[in-house]
Amino acid sequence: MDTQAYRAIMRNQAGAVTIIAVGDAGRRTGLTATAVCSLTDSPPTILVCVNRSASAHKPIQAMRAFSVNLLARDQHELAMSFSGRAGLEGEARFSAEEWMTLATGAPVLKNALATLDCELMDEHGFDTHSVFIGRVRDGRWRDNVEPLLYFQGGFWDLVKR
Repeated sequence: MDTQAYRAIMRNQAGAVTIIAVGDAGRRTGLTATAVCSLTDSPPTILVCVNRSASAHKPIQAMRAFSVNLLARDQHELAMSFSGRAGLEGEARFSAEEWMTLATGAPVLKNALATLDCELMDEHGFDTHSVFIGRVRDGRWRDNVEPLLYFQGGFWDLVKR
């Protein structure tokens, strides 16, 4: 199967929009991602797929910690900023929202729908990407908040038709 056909098919899988973030204040970086899923709840573990060319790839390896921030439906602009489409890089991507840290020291979005603060436990390389497995050390969520979704090549909320 060629790349274009594969992408066209996969655009039909709706996914949660997340920001994967890493680094200390002044040296933070991150990316918008949908290739994130729960691995197990005992112990709480998540996996994230990150392109090796992404600015966050090497810092995740070096810091051995990262956060996964599930975005709420009103955080479309933040998703765009971290996707690279807004022309922002590194620390500049963090200026639009408030961030804090939890157990690992990775940056965590204060107003995310939910956040997972993760310690890097393992890494598996595959072609252009690495699959990072993180043990969840802490997390937060907000009740009664709708998610931002990615579907058919764009950002959606639950009421978009």
